[in-house]
Amino acid sequence: MRKKPHPALVRFGENVRNAREERSWTQEKLADRADVDQTFISGIERGARNPTVITISKLAKALGVPAAELCGGIES
Repeated sequence: MRKKPHPALVRFGENVRNAREERSWTQEKLADRADVDQTFISGIERGARNPTVITISKLAKALGVPAAELCGGIES
């Protein structure tokens, strides 16, 4: 039985997907710019992966947004 993703990971993934789609980028383009694997981007956007602070920083830099923006709407 597959575990349901944590709501914080789902929200983070939605924020990454929205920022990526606003730029009309593919997952592959974001992965290339952030120097991470495309399958990892897919996992993040599905809420299935829990990225490290370093990966969050890489994604934010690649997207040209503050890391806090990618974490927006996450409730504690």
